[in-house]
Amino acid sequence: MQSALDTFLRQFITVGQLTVRWPDGRTQIYAGRPGPEAGVTLRDRRTVWRLMLNPKLSVGEAYMDGGLVSLGGSIHDVLEVVLANLRTNRKRPFVAWLRRAAVRVWRPINQFNARARARRNVAHHYDLNGRLYSLFLDRDQQYSCAYFPKGTETLEEAQEAKKRHIAVKLCLDRPGLSVLDIGCGWGGMALTLARDYGATVTGITLSTEQLA
Repeated sequence: MQSALDTFLRQFITVGQLTVRWPDGRTQIYAGRPGPEAGVTLRDRRTVWRLMLNPKLSVGEAYMDGGLVSLGGSIHDVLEVVLANLRTNRKRPFVAWLRRAAVRVWRPINQFNARARARRNVAHHYDLNGRLYSLFLDRDQQYSCAYFPKGTETLEEAQEAKKRHIAVKLCLDRPGLSVLDIGCGWGGMALTLARDYGATVTGITLSTEQLA
């Protein structure tokens, strides 16, 4: 995969200069006509794989987890080089083909979501100390977007408006109707639909913290 990323960068960098220090310690300079300059260190093969298969997402993630480190500058310098070349090379046939090929290969792997993986993903995001979420969620612990019909509502009022808005869309016009809430979070929506609209609600969550 390193050779594939190397080939990609030789075609992609036509403006400015990007210096890459590979996991094996080798340093390569990719340069085009005068423009912004930056350097990166790729610390492991996993980072190389991720950058080749899904560069849009992986640049930011690799920087956050330390797999990609700016070399002699800042991440802003790196992004300046990348953006300059994106603007220039957006329609170059080889670059476009290589990105499409990588997407075709990576998408089925990336989207495969077996039960164990789904549970790990949910645990990573939601099974945290509840005090964290209390810092930025409303009292009902609504996690999805609030609804601000006037723009002057408090967060609590906007979340209540959202729940009413969804209830109207569900046409809960008589008691005894059934609702399946997939990804029910902490249950605020389910409780509202059951209490205020007489629905029989089944909520599903993979988070042990939310279930508790």
